[in-house]
Amino acid sequence: MTLSTRIAASLCMLLLLGTSCVSKKKYTSLQLSNQTLLGKLDECNRGLDACRGEKSVLDARLAELENKNQHLKDQVAQLNNTNAQLLNSVNTMATLSKQEATNLEKSLEQIREQDLRIRTLQEALTKKDSVTLALVVSLKSSLGNLNDTDVVVNVEKSVVFIELSDKMLFRSGSTDLSPRALEVLSKVATVLNDKPDQEVLVEGHTDNVPIRRDCLRDNWDLSTARAVTITRVLQDQLKVDPSRITAAGRSEFVPKVPNDTAEGRSTNRRIRIVILPKLDQFYGMIEDGLKKASLPGQ
Repeated sequence: MTLSTRIAASLCMLLLLGTSCVSKKKYTSLQLSNQTLLGKLDECNRGLDACRGEKSVLDARLAELENKNQHLKDQVAQLNNTNAQLLNSVNTMATLSKQEATNLEKSLEQIREQDLRIRTLQEALTKKDSVTLALVVSLKSSLGNLNDTDVVVNVEKSVVFIELSDKMLFRSGSTDLSPRALEVLSKVATVLNDKPDQEVLVEGHTDNVPIRRDCLRDNWDLSTARAVTITRVLQDQLKVDPSRITAAGRSEFVPKVPNDTAEGRSTNRRIRIVILPKLDQFYGMIEDGLKKASLPGQ
C-alpha cells in the first residue's frame, strides 16, 4: 500500500467518525484540513517525481563518468606501457652507444696506426731518395768529363742506372776490355766504394745480330760474359765488395731502340749498372721508425 493510499484511507475513516460523532463545524474543518493534506500530498508526489528525474540524470552522468574513468584508466595503462617501452629503448640505446663508442675508438686507433705506418714509410722513402740523390750527384761529378753519348746516368723509381756504351768498354764482338774501360770503371768504383750499403747489378745487353765465334754460342753468351768481365774488374782491380754485385746477361731482348739501323744497334749494345739500397736495409729504416714512434712521447 502506497503512502497516498494510506493517507486517503485515514481521511475516509475520519469522515465517517466525524459524521457520526462530531458537529458540522468540525466536519468542515476536517474537510479543509483534508484538502490541505491532499495538496501537500500532490506537492510531495511532484517533488518525488522531480527527485526521481534528477536521480536518473545523475545516474546517467555517473555512468558517463565511470565510462570516462575507465577510458582514462585504459589510457594511463597504455601510457605506462609506452613509458616502459621507451625506458627499455633508452637502456638499449645507451648500451648501443657504449658499444658504438668502443667500436669508434677501435677504428680511430686503427686509423692512427695506419697513419703512423704511412708517415714512417714516407720518411723511409724520403731518406732512401736522399741517399739516391747523393749517389747520382757523386756519380755525375765523377763521370762528368766523359762523353755523354757513351755514359748515361739517370734515376727511375729511386733506382740509379749507369749505362756504358760497349764501344767504350769492349772491342767489337769481344769480351776483352778496351784501354779506356778501366778509366771509366775506376770512377764508377770510387762512388760505389763510398756507398758500401748499395747493391750493384751489372747487366750485359747486345743487339740482335747473331754472334759468330767459336767460344760464344749466341748473344746470351756474349751479354753474360761481358757482365762477368765487368764484375771481375770491379772485384779484383777496383776492390768493390763482390757480395754486393750480381752479374746478369740480358742478350738482345731488352733493347732501348729498334735494331733496324746501325745507330740503333750501337745504342742497344751496352753495359747497364744498376745501383740501389739493399732491401733489408730499407725495411730496417721502416722498422726503426715504427719502434721510435711507439715509444712514449713520440
